[in-house]
Amino acid sequence: MRVALGIEYDGSGFSGWETQKNARTVQACVEKALSRVADSPIHTICAGRTDAGVHARGQVVHFETNVVRQMRAWVYGTNTNLPREISVLWARHVPDEFHARFSARARHYRYQILNRPIRPALYRQQITWECRPLAVSRMQTGADYLVGEHDFSAFRAASCQAATPVRTIHGLRIARDGEHIQIDVIANAFLHHMVRNIAGVLIAIGTGRQEAAWAGQILAARDRKKGAVTAPAEGLCLIGVQYPEHFRIPRG
Repeated sequence: MRVALGIEYDGSGFSGWETQKNARTVQACVEKALSRVADSPIHTICAGRTDAGVHARGQVVHFETNVVRQMRAWVYGTNTNLPREISVLWARHVPDEFHARFSARARHYRYQILNRPIRPALYRQQITWECRPLAVSRMQTGADYLVGEHDFSAFRAASCQAATPVRTIHGLRIARDGEHIQIDVIANAFLHHMVRNIAGVLIAIGTGRQEAAWAGQILAARDRKKGAVTAPAEGLCLIGVQYPEHFRIPRG
């Protein structure tokens, strides 16, 4: 039997999603809690492996089990055994062809910036602070160069292990609400540090240090060394994952 879960977590105190030796990870905590509910070992596969300090509002995982439990038990029983930074939001039986990673059509990430002269005291682990004024219109013009199918070699980490740097960005929108700026990126898939590297470029454009066309120039160069610094992890959150409708997976 295959079960899918929706999970949210505050990644501040974790070394990312993926289980690592001698490190506190989200996956290790989730699998430990699920295994207690199942009274047998459970291994999960996620839609997107988030890095250290990165958050999720709509992570999706699946696992295989021969243990019969009500969906309510997978949710509430697992949450009872999880640290407070992680919550299971829902559980669904899914067909065997469902795969949390490979069945996904798109992923939605949001990068959040607090744009004001004074550093934040609240929510500082869920937002990136930028003291210099940012021009959202300039950032959006730069972002428009990145929409579509491209080779994103200039926006991938040196340690990225993806077989190809080609990705398709379906939407890239920047919006301001008072002191808060959101960068929303929806793509078929992402490279390691891709969103944070995009945010770094757009912040440089927003401050006026670079022209909007610089984003297109970096993209065409296909050289990570031509880009801006990688934006901090705390501003990044996996908002949701989109699947074909017949799987009936809730959207974030």
